[in-house]
Amino acid sequence: MELMPLFMFAVVCLVLLLGYPVAYSLAGTALIFAGVGMLTGDFDGAYLQALPSRFYGIITNQTLMAVPLFVFMGVMLEKSRVAENLLGAMSQLFGQYRGGLALSVVLVGMLLAASTGIVGATVVTMGLLSLPSMLKQGYAPSFAAGTICATGTLGQIIPPSIALVLLGDVLSSAYQQAQLRMGIFSPESVSVGDLFVGAMVPGLLLVVMYLLYVLAVSWLQPAKVPLKSQPTNGGGIMLLLGALLPPLTLILLVLGSILGGFATPTEAAGVGASGSILLALLQKQLTMSKLQEVMLNTTKVTAMVFLILIGASVFSLVFRGYGGDLLIEAIFSDLPGGVLSAMFLVMVVIFLLGFILDFIEITFVVVPLVAPVLFTMGIDPIWLGIMIAVNLQTSFLTPPFGFALFYLRGVAPPEVKTGQIYRGVLPFVLMQLAILVAMAIWPEIVTWLPKTLYG
Repeated sequence: MELMPLFMFAVVCLVLLLGYPVAYSLAGTALIFAGVGMLTGDFDGAYLQALPSRFYGIITNQTLMAVPLFVFMGVMLEKSRVAENLLGAMSQLFGQYRGGLALSVVLVGMLLAASTGIVGATVVTMGLLSLPSMLKQGYAPSFAAGTICATGTLGQIIPPSIALVLLGDVLSSAYQQAQLRMGIFSPESVSVGDLFVGAMVPGLLLVVMYLLYVLAVSWLQPAKVPLKSQPTNGGGIMLLLGALLPPLTLILLVLGSILGGFATPTEAAGVGASGSILLALLQKQLTMSKLQEVMLNTTKVTAMVFLILIGASVFSLVFRGYGGDLLIEAIFSDLPGGVLSAMFLVMVVIFLLGFILDFIEITFVVVPLVAPVLFTMGIDPIWLGIMIAVNLQTSFLTPPFGFALFYLRGVAPPEVKTGQIYRGVLPFVLMQLAILVAMAIWPEIVTWLPKTLYG
């Protein structure tokens, strides 16, 4: 019975692999285990009495209100052809240079990641818009596919990322729980804004590494990046400014209000959602049917997030009822190497789970179980959050099961083979692993900017 929590976790993974919906798998498995435990006398049914208060806490959570607003902002910008206009303008300006189209893809993908904050949306959008153009230009399919996949995963780490919003809420609860466990009865908190600030330097470092890699391939392997003359319409810089300034202004308003302390992430998300409507109106892309489509997509994503969160709450409650938190603490304390071994084990487990679970499930199920134990061992919450985010970003990009690879495979032309996509992403996976190692060795990469801004 002491290993029942681990058995329950294994059963959930098996049920998910069979293809059942995540939220129902989590809640259903937990309730079945709770029912069996109550019949055998191994589970205290009083734990389930906490479910109503947990559900009420979820639906009244101020931080989680940012999720539908950021999703609305991202979907509205996607439907407003922002990425299409940006890519067209940058291609006009840089397409005459070797590797210019790939550089444009990285830069537009970075801005789109900051606009949408959703990995799947960015990969699919960039795949539909830029992959045919890159292939027409004669780019090697592996190089083109790898660049698009890697750029699409930037939505995991570049603020305002939906993943960071969810991580911030979970880590805040786990951090306060760990401090109470250590006897600190006036606990400090970690906010979504802290994670946004902590993600700035690693996110920009990744973008710089991607750009340098594109330049290196263009110079050292010109056969992969042929230079073909492109027709230009003139006025390239003005065209670029016209396409770049509106979304860039919106992103700066959202992030600037958070970083400057003028607004909470939820309030900034409201600004972003309103600004995306205004931007669509200015570009004459907003119709009633398009608004209905945006609202429907936002509702679907939001309902999925909250339903998974409810299922994860049921799972974690039953998991703790079986003493799962004490079991994890015992496992970590018995590891040779202490906090380093515990952190390494958590990173490996999260990386492998990233092959079968989306970031939402991992954030709501795995992080609440391991984070309090890691915090009691002295790990910085902002550093842990960014390490998890980059780790998941790397997992989503790693063959053969990375989610980003499946997203691109779904929209790529038939002539682009799956093996070419896998080969193309490997250099980017190595770059992301290098960032992970660098953050592990020098945590200041993450913690310097939050300390500088907020003391």
